[in-house]
Amino acid sequence: MKIVGIAACTAGIAHTYIAKEKLIQAGIDRGHDIHIETQGLAGTQDGLTQQQIDEADVVIIAADIKVNGRDRFKNKKIVEVPTGLVVKSPNKLVEKLEEVKA
Repeated sequence: MKIVGIAACTAGIAHTYIAKEKLIQAGIDRGHDIHIETQGLAGTQDGLTQQQIDEADVVIIAADIKVNGRDRFKNKKIVEVPTGLVVKSPNKLVEKLEEVKA
């Protein structure tokens, strides 16, 4: 499965990057192709390409704040969760994404 998403927390520092790394590792561990962009005080990093978005089966938005560029995900299945949930249970979240895709 191909997963894309955005991680963003209120400070744009710790939880943003921890959530990104945990999501990527959980996705890879379950055999998925996953790309996560971050948004925060440092701006947007690892921005998603239109091709990655077009090919994605599901979009995860792990955010505690409003994220920019939501319009890019038109007609995609989107799952929204707080960053804290990703930090605590990344594997369960990826399992849930698999169910959404099915």
